[in-house]
Amino acid sequence: MGANDSFLLDAYSATVSRAVEMVAPAVAAVSVTQQGGHSGSGSGFLYTPDGYLLTNSHVVRAGKAGARTRAMEGLAFRSRFIDGREYAAHFVGDDPDTDLAVLRLEGASTDLPAHAVLGSSLSLKRGEIAVALGNPLGFEHTVTAGIVSALGRSMRTAGGRMIPDVIQTDAALNPGNSGGPLINSRAEVIGVNTAVIRGAQSISFAVAIDIANWVIPQLMRFGRVRRAHLGLGGSTIELNRRVVLAYGLKQSHGVRVVQVERGSAADRAGVKEGDVLLGFNGADIESVDRLHQALDVEAIGRDGALKLLRGTTTPQIVYLTVRPDERAGS
Repeated sequence: MGANDSFLLDAYSATVSRAVEMVAPAVAAVSVTQQGGHSGSGSGFLYTPDGYLLTNSHVVRAGKAGARTRAMEGLAFRSRFIDGREYAAHFVGDDPDTDLAVLRLEGASTDLPAHAVLGSSLSLKRGEIAVALGNPLGFEHTVTAGIVSALGRSMRTAGGRMIPDVIQTDAALNPGNSGGPLINSRAEVIGVNTAVIRGAQSISFAVAIDIANWVIPQLMRFGRVRRAHLGLGGSTIELNRRVVLAYGLKQSHGVRVVQVERGSAADRAGVKEGDVLLGFNGADIESVDRLHQALDVEAIGRDGALKLLRGTTTPQIVYLTVRPDERAGS
């Protein structure tokens, strides 16, 4: 190893260490118990100064992906931080569709560990530093580091739903890391660690923080997320530059439709596989995240306008009227 290599390694180590020092106090080991004994554990992290903690839905449901909220009344939650402080917590709400959940520390005061800063995942690029914090296999307050390996992945939850725009990273995760933060070199949370592929090496996944930024306010207000439902599956893609210029588009990305559910609102409206969704109700749709944000409670049962790019050889702009259904609750 040459002198320059040593310098680069030291700079990388310093960057990771500095980011970890800033976020580690906010990371908690989360335990879930029910009458009769221990149920499960995972990780979580404070994201507000008044004791709200973000984690995974499958952590708070103790592996019961299909459980209704009322079935969780017998569960008790505790969170333990790196400085030794431990708090009981109560359930605020969760969203199995994105595998996110919010707990609130009981007896929360101003004397709490420092909270983590939520960043943005929209501008992430492959190759960026990604650092995972959590409590894998019972080893509390563990740090692993790697890079963002891929973006725009989709992942199926234990309940059968697809989480869109998942971040793939090679930062090692193990059972117990679930719910912990994935951070960048600036100590900003860019994702919530959620899963690994068993038997694979260096393939781990996190829910993009932009999705969490949309879900969190609804969980805090309603305890769940009410969604409009189009009935299509899609992935974020970069638009052809010539198409952008030809149609004077202000966006560089859209959502390619890869699946349309039979009988769904999208099917009734005439959406086809291969279409590229550009807009909904006058708003540009640059990513799956943006589409989810647009499909809020206000869109349920109301006519809306879809802007699509259709065709490959000579693509054309197509407008369709759609009336979204309400997604079934969990």
